[in-house]
Amino acid sequence: MKKFFVLIAVAVFVASCGKGDRGMVVGAKGKKWHPEKPYGMTLIPGGAFIMGKSDDDIAATRNAPAKTVTVPSFYMDETEITNAEYRQFTNWVRDSIFRTNLAIMADENGATPGDDGIGEFAFLDGEEGELTPWEQYLQDNYVGLGPTGYEGRKLNRDVDLIWDTEEIPDEFYAEVYDNFLIPYEEAYNGERTIDTDKLQFMYTEYDVEAVARNRDKSKSRKDFITQEPVPVYPDTTVWIRDFNYSYNEPMHNDYYYHEAYSNYPVVGVNWKQAKAFCQWRTLYHNGYRKQRNLERVFEYRLPSEAEWEYAARGGLEGATYPWGGPYAKNDRGCFLANFKPLRGDYAADQAVYTVEADAYEPNDYNLYNMSGNVSEWVNSSYEPGAYEFMSSLSPVVNDKENKRKGVRGGSWKDVSYFLQVGTRDYEYQDSARSFIGFRTVQTYQGTDITLNAATN
Repeated sequence: MKKFFVLIAVAVFVASCGKGDRGMVVGAKGKKWHPEKPYGMTLIPGGAFIMGKSDDDIAATRNAPAKTVTVPSFYMDETEITNAEYRQFTNWVRDSIFRTNLAIMADENGATPGDDGIGEFAFLDGEEGELTPWEQYLQDNYVGLGPTGYEGRKLNRDVDLIWDTEEIPDEFYAEVYDNFLIPYEEAYNGERTIDTDKLQFMYTEYDVEAVARNRDKSKSRKDFITQEPVPVYPDTTVWIRDFNYSYNEPMHNDYYYHEAYSNYPVVGVNWKQAKAFCQWRTLYHNGYRKQRNLERVFEYRLPSEAEWEYAARGGLEGATYPWGGPYAKNDRGCFLANFKPLRGDYAADQAVYTVEADAYEPNDYNLYNMSGNVSEWVNSSYEPGAYEFMSSLSPVVNDKENKRKGVRGGSWKDVSYFLQVGTRDYEYQDSARSFIGFRTVQTYQGTDITLNAATN
């Protein structure tokens, strides 16, 4: 009788655990995944190339000797991040913080939905307001306010925010709105604008490399996670500070704000702000996919120096510029990029400052303005001897103690030497400039795509 029960138990075990696999190892199935090219990006097929100076080192910098390196496939923005794209980030931060302040004010005054006032913006409580783990993560870490005591309570994002002072519903809303603006004594021409210093994004970093190399068993994962509030608004004063005895007030006043410049590259953004944008873009994209039960995407990030140079060359081996070279003009005498030609004739290339992010012809990877327009931050520290010791496979040198970060490609205010794809330059990570922007990349997921496979 006991043997009979044992046989039944074994049979039930096999039937319940097999689930139709007939006892075979068939692999655990995850969420459906279909490789999707992110909007505005192009796929750069991985491959090997000769990184470094193609011509003589006329500047005698000795910081870019020729070296063969290999990079995996990745997506890259076809253009530099534009003012309009960056405004989507700053508007999201602005709205999130403002909604949180409204909800706190409603909670403190006992206001609830249905009062046609600030109660309409109250936290969503009860079953309707229960946060998913993802929403909890997003709310607690990325609003930018730091600890408020209201973590874990869901914001009501279904109600439109009111920015027109003529439509403010009650005094509580007016108080929150007033605290969000610059003081009266700082207003210019009677116009009080949003206090941009209040717009901060809580940037979180997990140092995977430090974890992998850690041998101290007393440390846990939390010891390698850091959080830092990062002001997100571009520094528009760069248009004044970068130039002495020069009238650039119109650019200071309008370049980031005015719709006329929406398709121009964002500037006045330092290295940390560029990285914060990348993290927000990842969270924003994955938040959408999470709602639809789709597999997450890899993070958006700044390119390494190797990725940037590989993409800038557009598959041309030994080229001086993204279009080949060795000249910055085509056969009709037209300049091929936005830079400082002819010893300071800025307008000779049909632009005085920056141009639209998709101006001029793209390279063979369909990337615009890899040379000129604005220099671009990369996710690498500037170390003059880096090429001598960095890996030949997906190389990157990023020392946290080194505050000098790489910028590549040259800009509208640079001479043609800095437009060369092999030229290296740097700026300090906390510095914002009127001639430095950025573009993002995303590691390609799925089947390997290489340049060799693409050409066979």
